[in-house]
Amino acid sequence: MVDLSRRRLLHGGAALAATAPLLVPTAAQAAAQGGAADAGHPELAKLVSITKDAALITDEQRAQRRAKLSGLLAGSGAFAALIEPSASLDYFTGVKWGLSERITAAVITADGDSAFITPAFEESRLREMAGPEAEIIIWQEDEDPFVLLAQWLREKSPKAGTVALDEAVRYFIAFRLGEAAKGWTLRSAASEVNACRMVKDDSELALMKLANAVTIAAYQAIHPLVEKGMSGPDITALMQEAQARLGGERPAGGTQVDKGSALPHGSREPEYVRDGSVVLMDFGCGVGGYRSDISRTFVFGKPDRQQQRIWDLVRRGQDLAFATAKPGVPAGEVDKRVRRMYAEEGFGPGYQLPGLSHRLGHGIGMQVHEPINFVGNETTPLQPGMCFSNEPGIYMPGSYGVRLEDCIYITENGAGWFSEPPSSLDKPMG
Repeated sequence: MVDLSRRRLLHGGAALAATAPLLVPTAAQAAAQGGAADAGHPELAKLVSITKDAALITDEQRAQRRAKLSGLLAGSGAFAALIEPSASLDYFTGVKWGLSERITAAVITADGDSAFITPAFEESRLREMAGPEAEIIIWQEDEDPFVLLAQWLREKSPKAGTVALDEAVRYFIAFRLGEAAKGWTLRSAASEVNACRMVKDDSELALMKLANAVTIAAYQAIHPLVEKGMSGPDITALMQEAQARLGGERPAGGTQVDKGSALPHGSREPEYVRDGSVVLMDFGCGVGGYRSDISRTFVFGKPDRQQQRIWDLVRRGQDLAFATAKPGVPAGEVDKRVRRMYAEEGFGPGYQLPGLSHRLGHGIGMQVHEPINFVGNETTPLQPGMCFSNEPGIYMPGSYGVRLEDCIYITENGAGWFSEPPSSLDKPMG
């Protein structure tokens, strides 16, 4: 389920979120880099990468994406889109770049032109990523890059037009460009960018399927290794190592035990596995820049009657969401349908606890959280190629919570699973 602010590690890979302290061992990094076989857990040393033959997105495909964006800009009356370092920059150009106070960005026009702007001392590094043919506007440290960018826009379009800003563009970038490009209009590029990124093609779906295969294989590998007395971070370390050894990029996530599992994003309060403990795990990784996001909940030892009932209800919610998610159905209806079923079973109503306190799912692709969401007020009709998490949960504060999460993609005939949900609490990893 991973919220971007709390779990941006799932697409940034810098560190574990607050729900999982920085206890991931260097073994995971060593495994990902082919490190020492004795690093980490000896059972996990047997795992090998399953992603080596992944078919990555090509420059030709990115050129097609830019052409599509140009057409959408022309259709909406905008002259250009400005894209700062983000998943969108990677999506359209293949350039992976960090943010700083110095602007580096791409501009893509409705006429099909494109260019980058970057500090002069960064030109050679950017060209390594963008290619020798890329047009790059450079600026020296004593120059105003926004004046240069505005000049470039005027050269391409003497008549003032509209620049659409990707949602990741920071305010000071927009403000400075607005000052420099007098007479030009600035607005959001969300509609055009989302129209490109929300609908995945077969190449993207294949990478996401592989990322999900890594995470499922890791779950299956570490489940037998969970022991009484382990903490959430202990289990997290095993899972991170397993995903890395299996070839997952930037593996991330967290584990909550007992009362912590009743909080969708977990707790800092330490809990340790004991007989009858509820263990909620939420993990993902990347392959070729595309993410997985899978949650599993199991009981250590023999579940009691209530634990079994709650797990079964959550699993029913997954199947109900899957059956509801068809082309043309408003995305919000998927959330509403499951929530109504839980209310009939005595939970909620709505987002109240005990019950399902968060949206049913989120869009997913290069980022763990992308538009649009399975949430009650979302009216966008589903269409083939859209991808979502399907993650109902039932949370009982002070006791425990259960969440099951598998991602789905929309086809002409309905939904398809990226990862098969578990069949029963007896086989909780699927």
